[in-house]
Amino acid sequence: MALPHGVSETDFTHALDRFRTAVGDEWVFSSDEDVALYRDAYSIYWDEPEERVASAAVAPATVEEVQAVVRAANELGIPLYPISTGRNLAYGGSAPMYSGSVVLDLKRMNRVLDVDERNAWALVEPGVSYFDLYNHIQERGLDLWIDPPDPGWGSVIGNALDGGGGWTAYPFRDHFGAHCGMEVVLGDGEIVRTGMGAAPGAKTWQENKWGYGPWVDGLFRQGNMGVVTKMGFWLMPRPEALITGRATVASDDGVVGLIDTLNLLENQQMVNGSTQLNSGGSGGFGSPGWSLDVPIYGPVNVIREQLAYARSKFEQIDGCTFSESELIMTQGPGEDAPPGVRLVNFGVPNLSTFSLLGRSPFQPNPAGGHIGFSPILPRRGEELIRFRDWYRANSAEASQGEDLGIIGPVFMTNWERSLVGLIMFPVAKDAGYNSRIRAAFERWVELAAAEGWVEYRAPTVYQDLVAQTYSYNDNALKRMQEKIKDAVDPNGILAAGRYGVWPKHLRDA
Repeated sequence: MALPHGVSETDFTHALDRFRTAVGDEWVFSSDEDVALYRDAYSIYWDEPEERVASAAVAPATVEEVQAVVRAANELGIPLYPISTGRNLAYGGSAPMYSGSVVLDLKRMNRVLDVDERNAWALVEPGVSYFDLYNHIQERGLDLWIDPPDPGWGSVIGNALDGGGGWTAYPFRDHFGAHCGMEVVLGDGEIVRTGMGAAPGAKTWQENKWGYGPWVDGLFRQGNMGVVTKMGFWLMPRPEALITGRATVASDDGVVGLIDTLNLLENQQMVNGSTQLNSGGSGGFGSPGWSLDVPIYGPVNVIREQLAYARSKFEQIDGCTFSESELIMTQGPGEDAPPGVRLVNFGVPNLSTFSLLGRSPFQPNPAGGHIGFSPILPRRGEELIRFRDWYRANSAEASQGEDLGIIGPVFMTNWERSLVGLIMFPVAKDAGYNSRIRAAFERWVELAAAEGWVEYRAPTVYQDLVAQTYSYNDNALKRMQEKIKDAVDPNGILAAGRYGVWPKHLRDA
């Protein structure tokens, strides 16, 4: 057991007793066997001294139990690390940023509190997974879609708070952007409701984001200012159909027009689905040419006209060819998705993404997982080509001449007006290999930041490193975040170090 820094065994034992009083003996976990379940399955420091490990875990079932645990931890100086379901693989899993923290496991808080079909919203607790919300909607026959990320077992709240995204129509695929209203337990145990929820009896907590005065919800996105215990989300009224076009150019020369046209169509709200830019081999860019799919959700007669308009725009690009897929009608409540489709594009959570990591003839020795490097790029063709060429030019040096099995870059359009240049770094249970992967990852962060490309999200062990790349005006943003942290969590017990924000007693440790 790794005790929290500066906490005596007596105080730690006292804290566990307080936790047991709050949640019941069976929901406090302190044995080595139980605590091992909170390791990061994709840890880049597996079985090394630097691996982030918990000291214990506690699993409350109600907001009142969360308050009791937080108050006890605050009084005794016990660091807590809140997780929703702990399924944030490739970005840290359920392991704490700060070793020795007690994991505050919220998976028992798994109630779908309300779903409003007429105004298309849901209110959920942190333990609600995408499967849970999907099943709730299906069982009640509601004509609504959710927007799942690739693995559907994760928490709706947890994914949104970490900046995750999905694959259906914008704005629903921006998971934090689609939220509306939170309930949060602060570091002293006090409950706050944001937006319209701050008004007792308000009828529009899940219908108006802004409320009155400064908007504070962003403090809890990738933050450590409180424990989110309820969160509202806008859902997608089921579209009637999906139709997709594919625009293809034969060389780099056409990719500028390809992306400019996509941007125009999205900004005009003619195209609303998420897509990615494809070229050459998988990540290798071994052949010229680029293509992108153009997915459009909506009523049949409308999306046919939208696709025709999209075709006319793409065909103005020299050398661009445009093809159309068959229009696919969407599934109603209780119906299966159409056969052969990618389920997440039809609002259906699943776990098929993990097949990419399995053993196959093409991958006889698969890695034990991966971590994600996710820089944000301007959505311009010139920048895409520059990033690709930069990646090619620096790959050998960053990997010290070794083929480490790094996959990428994959260019995705999850968010409007920008690209994600995702690169996946395999991890293993081999310390030597992981050491080389770490060196390559850290070098890519350094190289990308020098070009103005920084990540929107980072694995736990690299959140400090990436935070340092947001260094404008001598790290003014981080210093402001630290001031807020000191004000709302003065004893620094909540998620110490998450996304580079440390409490004052640990900043020099």
